[in-house]
Amino acid sequence: MATTIEPWLREILRCPNCLSELADGTTAEGTPELVCTNTANTACGLAYRIEDGVPVLLIDEARKPR
Repeated sequence: MATTIEPWLREILRCPNCLSELADGTTAEGTPELVCTNTANTACGLAYRIEDGVPVLLIDEARKPR
């Protein structure tokens, strides 16, 4: 199931935890998510789910990196 986020919105979205860019990703179940691209020593790496085409950018609900 591909969920499309409008290109103008996709361009301005940032991780609410560290303000890094977000990349498209998928969960192990194949659902879409946005993943923080922070790769510094203090990497964030949080993954945010997308529900009905709307990213849920809540830090408390983000999936932690593995």
